[in-house]
Amino acid sequence: MRQSAAVLALALALGSCGHGAEQRATVLPKPIYQLVIPVPPRKAAVAAPQSLATNVALLGANFRGKVGIAVKSVDQGWTVQSGGTTRLPQQSVSKLWVAMTVLDLRDQGRLRLDDPVTVRREDLVLFHQPSAMLVKDDGWQTTVGDLLQRALTMSDNLCNDRLLQYVGGPGAVRAFIVRKGLGDIRFGPGERDLQSNTAGLSWKPEYALGDAFNRARARLPQADRVAAFERYVGDPPDGAAPLAIAGALAKLKKGEMLSAESTRYLIGTMESSKTGKQRLRGAVPPGWSFGHKTGTGQDLAGRTAGYNDVGILTAPDGRSYALAVMIGDTPRGIPERQQLMQAVVTAVVLSHG
Repeated sequence: MRQSAAVLALALALGSCGHGAEQRATVLPKPIYQLVIPVPPRKAAVAAPQSLATNVALLGANFRGKVGIAVKSVDQGWTVQSGGTTRLPQQSVSKLWVAMTVLDLRDQGRLRLDDPVTVRREDLVLFHQPSAMLVKDDGWQTTVGDLLQRALTMSDNLCNDRLLQYVGGPGAVRAFIVRKGLGDIRFGPGERDLQSNTAGLSWKPEYALGDAFNRARARLPQADRVAAFERYVGDPPDGAAPLAIAGALAKLKKGEMLSAESTRYLIGTMESSKTGKQRLRGAVPPGWSFGHKTGTGQDLAGRTAGYNDVGILTAPDGRSYALAVMIGDTPRGIPERQQLMQAVVTAVVLSHG
């Protein structure tokens, strides 16, 4: 009986609820959903060493000439600079962007370092091209990788310009710079036009032979040469800001530019460079590693349009710094230029803790 009564009471209760639902609707509150996504704490920005910032500022201010210095910590992200936003002539520093374009195409599977390349007499350029002696009547049979090694470690203009042709010309390199977001870095028209225009000449194929370029340049009126020189240093078609170059080198070191394999290859090649032993490299202490690229422009009446060294300096503990020291125009002699560069490296090493 008790069980039946309980069932009856439950039935009456349900019936009563159902009857009331027809007359008044019960509005239930909408459920509240909260999505919680853990956000990692932001790392506090690390300030640049004050001693380094002070030293770099003094070095830039006390050097007579147009100069830009930039130092970027690859690991901590800070930057110090003096004149770092000034666009200065790169000269052979720009060989780095050709090399990166080559290796980017390699990463895409569009070329290999052992691809064969023929270098012919009509490919000859100006100034430093030690590989020119290898070019015979039937050309010089070589590879992409060999050209790349010679361009970076020997600063061979012929090898660099042949690589530039191989990847599609200046437009291909400029497109790479834009695609990688490298900032205020220009890429010039190639060695022939760049050097001819800086001297006040227009390129002619015969300039690549013997001493023809130097003779043609010497025949120009001095006023024409000075005007061309001033145009170049005032607005260099291959100009770049030291801050942008240091930033690009930091991205390279962090593996943000190329594949891991190509990154190792490029930095290793830069470390085996044979040029500029008394520039930045002259102050690198034992136990530290340094990979770099130099650049040197033409002289006129004691002035030099571009005397540079940029690279990646790595301490024994693995921490790295991207450096760019660019002298755009100066009457100071080579020893003083080298002393400036070595002083920047010394300042970085002393601030490393």
